[in-house]
Amino acid sequence: MKVSSEFSKYAHSYTKYNIIQNKVADKLLFHVKEKPKYILDIGCGQGALVEKIDWEYKHFVGIDFAKGMLELHPKSQAIECIYGDFNDVTLFQELQKYRFDYVLSASALQWAEDLEKVFEQIAMLKTPISLAIFTANTFKTLHKTANITSPLRDKETINALQQKYFDVNVEVINYKLEFNSTQEIFHYIKKTGVSGSRNVLTFKQMKQLLREYPLKYLEFEVVFLYS
Repeated sequence: MKVSSEFSKYAHSYTKYNIIQNKVADKLLFHVKEKPKYILDIGCGQGALVEKIDWEYKHFVGIDFAKGMLELHPKSQAIECIYGDFNDVTLFQELQKYRFDYVLSASALQWAEDLEKVFEQIAMLKTPISLAIFTANTFKTLHKTANITSPLRDKETINALQQKYFDVNVEVINYKLEFNSTQEIFHYIKKTGVSGSRNVLTFKQMKQLLREYPLKYLEFEVVFLYS
C-alpha cells in the first residue's frame, strides 16, 4: 500500500469549496490510462469527473441518488444520468445490461451501507476500476476534539474488503486543507457537504468545538483503488 500526502490552501471563494474533491477527481483520472469509451461513474454528483475527462468517449453513465445533483450534471447524447442508489442490488442488476469498459467513483463510496456488498457488485461488472474512498482519518482531529467516532471506515478495513474482490493497486493520500480561522473551517464543512449530511453534534457541542479545535486546517485521508 503506497502512502503519500498533499497540502492545500483554502481559497476564499464561494465557487471553490470542493478543493479536495477536485483533487481527488484529478488523481482518480490520472490512473485511467486506456481512455475507455464506455464509462460508469458511481455517485456522479454534479459531474466533476465527466467534466474533467479529456478524451472522446461513446457512452458515459452517471449514477446518483440525489436528483438535485443529477439535474446539474452535464447532459449530451453521449451522457446518460440514472437516478439510483448504489446500495441497491437491483441497480447493479440493471447495470449488467450495459456495456462498460471502466468504472469510476470519486468521493462517494465511503457512504456505502455495506461496502463489501458494493465491491462485490462492482466486481461483477468485470471492468477495470478507479475508485476513491474517504477514510476514518478524514477530520481525525475534529472527531478527537469532539469525542465522537468517525462514521467512516478506516483504510485497513477498506483494503481488507477490496482484496476479496479486486486485484488492484492501492494508494493512500493524506490531504490537509488550511484555513485562517476555525469559523472558516466549519463554514467549509457546511457548504461542501463533506459530512455527508450526518449531523452528529448539537448546536451547543458545535460551539464548544469551535472554541477547542486546535488546528487551522482539516485533515482528509483517501484510499485510491485502481487497476
